[in-house]
Amino acid sequence: MKKQIIILFFTFVGFETVSAQQDAQYTQYMYNTLVVNPAYAGSRGVFSIGALHRSQWVGLDGAPTTQTLNFHTPVSKRVGIGLSIINDEIGNGTIQDNYFDAAFSYTIPTSDEGKLSFGLKAGGHFLNIDFSKLRNYGAESNLPNIDNKFAPNFGAGVYYIIKQFYVGLSVPNFLRTEHFDNSNTNSSSLLAEERMNIYFITGYVFDLNPNLKLKPATLVKVEQGAPLQIDVSASFLINEKFSLGSAYRWNAAVSALFGVQLSDQFMLGLAYDREVTDLGATRFNDGSFEIFLRYEFLTRYKKVITPRFF
Repeated sequence: MKKQIIILFFTFVGFETVSAQQDAQYTQYMYNTLVVNPAYAGSRGVFSIGALHRSQWVGLDGAPTTQTLNFHTPVSKRVGIGLSIINDEIGNGTIQDNYFDAAFSYTIPTSDEGKLSFGLKAGGHFLNIDFSKLRNYGAESNLPNIDNKFAPNFGAGVYYIIKQFYVGLSVPNFLRTEHFDNSNTNSSSLLAEERMNIYFITGYVFDLNPNLKLKPATLVKVEQGAPLQIDVSASFLINEKFSLGSAYRWNAAVSALFGVQLSDQFMLGLAYDREVTDLGATRFNDGSFEIFLRYEFLTRYKKVITPRFF
């Protein structure tokens, strides 16, 4: 079973061929918005810290894992700032991506409740590929390593919000980064390529009764050369404390979502994915898990987060 990761790994990186690396995916994207849209920075109205861990295809040795950490806060009525850090790993360190991005947002009131935010982000990532670690799986490779190569990038987004509705459009990374096989003078020998992704997010909160809310949400990701990704979810918020829902990633996975507001400041979210592809039917794949934690520094003037559900 452990050697199954070799098949999957070379599916991702190929044999001496071009490989396009997609951004990490999240089931709880509705709580991790800053990673994909810099215009979200400061929209919670307080200093907010969020951390997420994702273990994909649990039971498959060397399967992808992702960790994110983000901070964001308003610094004035119209300006917000943020910082996000992502660690994405495949093959127990064979491929490791570390992203660092700073975000800036500027908000324009459009009505008594509506706000339109424009965001910019700048940063980059370190890519490390160590093919020698494939020996741990009984495989050899003559592909050259990439040793923590840094690639700068920048992105932008817009985000509109009213009391019960939000919508956003963003391009987190504009620059197309190519990592070449330096041991080969032929520049077409490409190991990895970062491509531009376009994200569209939206959601609406329905007040079913004073103690129950329903929020459908959608994320659409478009990337040249990759399948269209569509995530749809629906969650209930019970007594402003518990959230329970499900999600579907088009032709990929079904998910269960659970969250609890442990206090006015601290929130916990959990998610479980099950593949609907042939990979999900294999006995070495126990699904994918996510855990999300958020802590917010409230003051006596800002006891309630509006909107609380996104």
